[in-house]
Amino acid sequence: MNKKILIVAGDPNSINTEIIYKTWKKINDNKKKKIFLIGNYNLINEQLSKLKLKIKVLKVTNLNSDKFSKNLKIFDVPLRFKNPFNVSLESASDYLIDCLKLADKLARKTGVNGIINCPIDKKLLKKTKKVGVTEYFASICGVFDKSEVMMIYNNKFSVVPLTTHIKVRDISKNINKKLIILKLLSLNSCYKKIFNKKPKIGVLGLNPHNAEMKKDVEEVKEIIPAISVLKKKGVRITGPLSTDTAFIQNYKKFNILVGMYHDQVLTPFKALFHYDAVNVTLGLPYIRVSPDHGPAFDLIGKNKGNYVSLLHCVNFIYNLKK
Repeated sequence: MNKKILIVAGDPNSINTEIIYKTWKKINDNKKKKIFLIGNYNLINEQLSKLKLKIKVLKVTNLNSDKFSKNLKIFDVPLRFKNPFNVSLESASDYLIDCLKLADKLARKTGVNGIINCPIDKKLLKKTKKVGVTEYFASICGVFDKSEVMMIYNNKFSVVPLTTHIKVRDISKNINKKLIILKLLSLNSCYKKIFNKKPKIGVLGLNPHNAEMKKDVEEVKEIIPAISVLKKKGVRITGPLSTDTAFIQNYKKFNILVGMYHDQVLTPFKALFHYDAVNVTLGLPYIRVSPDHGPAFDLIGKNKGNYVSLLHCVNFIYNLKK
């Protein structure tokens, strides 16, 4: 099958070049043949050289350059800065956005299985007025706050935050029946398409102990009515579950637990699975994934970056049935 994999090198101030190299060394030639890196050719070469990492790279201009299986193929994105080891926030932002735009353009072509974007500093997206890559891709694809879903995936279990990168004080006013229905219908549909099975979904409440199910709480006003509609539409869904016990044993009954906000599900998930996870954006015209960690500024240049999550991303995209 013609499975192209696009990797966005992204943030130039990061461990990305290092973990790309380490991942490349762990995959077989069949996977190498399908990988295309989006970034600056000279920047990546210079960073590899500084780290004393040797790898053959090849500058390409189209997705049909797949016969060079032992070379890392790079779509060259121009730089607006000179020093590849001390890039200003503004210059890094321009570069990252150029990389993401090219990835979106290429991913819409036939024969591309998906995009992997390496970790970034979210400050680089400030000028786009989007707080994360999930929201950025959803915006340029025209599905923001509609069908896009952030899923943190492990082959044993996954979590989904209903709201993503918003302030805690804004969470409750963003929880509503319409949003819950939209997101979970998209989640249910995309999950079935990717994994060829209907997921068992558990939905967490927002408040401690579901606020004892008092009349004026979000559980009663928004979450339960949404779950009722989703059940009628054939979604295998249970909730609202009490969050304080959901991650002890109850999570094993479900394929996915959906929380009302980011840290409600990501914190316990990471405590359980550490780096053994992939951040997946569903509901786009293509699949987008990323490692489930940040750019690790404290490890830049030390050759100590953990590549495991990026390796999981490559395997996840490669194994998609598309």
